Amino acid sequence: MTTSRKGKGKRKKSSWISRLRNKYRLLIMNEETFEEKLSFRLSRLNVFVVTGTLAILLVVLTTFIIAFTPLREYIPGYTNVALEKQVYELQFKSDSLEREFRLKDQYLSSIRKILIGEEFDESQTGMVPDTARDFNDLDLSPSLEDSLFRMEYESDVKYNLYYGENMEFPGQATTVGNILFFPPLKGVITNDFDLAANHFGLDIVAREDEAVKATFDGTVVFTDWTVGTGYVIVLQHPGNYVSVYKHNAVLLKQAGDFVKAGDPIAIVGDSGELTTGPHLHFELWYNGTPIDPRSYMVF
Repeated sequence: MTTSRKGKGKRKKSSWISRLRNKYRLLIMNEETFEEKLSFRLSRLNVFVVTGTLAILLVVLTTFIIAFTPLREYIPGYTNVALEKQVYELQFKSDSLEREFRLKDQYLSSIRKILIGEEFDESQTGMVPDTARDFNDLDLSPSLEDSLFRMEYESDVKYNLYYGENMEFPGQATTVGNILFFPPLKGVITNDFDLAANHFGLDIVAREDEAVKATFDGTVVFTDWTVGTGYVIVLQHPGNYVSVYKHNAVLLKQAGDFVKAGDPIAIVGDSGELTTGPHLHFELWYNGTPIDPRSYMVF
């Protein structure tokens, strides 16, 4: 009984495999003439193999198109990677520009307070930290090159004639008489200092392309172009002194540069609307108050 069942199972299995391998002929004939055009010899197994292979190739081709061609942008859920990168870069630039505008506004506000003699608290400057940079891992210890440079600089300025025991530095009490000012330009004064007329400086006419020089050691705190006074450069000196140079043709220094007395900082010019010809408008301020430059230097 058992043997007969096993025999029947084997016959069914062999018959199923044989049906898969049975050969069939596919004919394509002319309906009117019954002429044979094409003939294919097929089996069920061959049809399954060919169909499965085509399905696998179709899946692979579709995956390749989605992964490596721009056609994936038309499929819901996929976005353009380059577009996302551009959006990120634009966002980063806009954040940097916003920060720079805030710094510029704070810088101009500080310059205004310096010129009018107001005091300001550095803790309330409202500076925005640059979050795009990580300063936690910076090594602030002086390097060998920095130490050698400091020693060389200290050796060079040790016998500097412009600094002596009567000269002053920021933070010390000072008087005008203790500082030796240099004239920024040699020329003819055409308009004198006049507080009543709101003319807070001197108009000096000189030769064309003459260099405008720093009246004393200091730091450039402002460089810009204005409609009325053209190219302007402002220097902050030790002891709350500020010198202003207006109507320049070209500025040779940038904000933040340190200059020595007599260093060229600009070229005399005729820029701005409030000018009648090539000249330098020079102002000298002390503790936020304009003073007459003629009283402290010879032009």
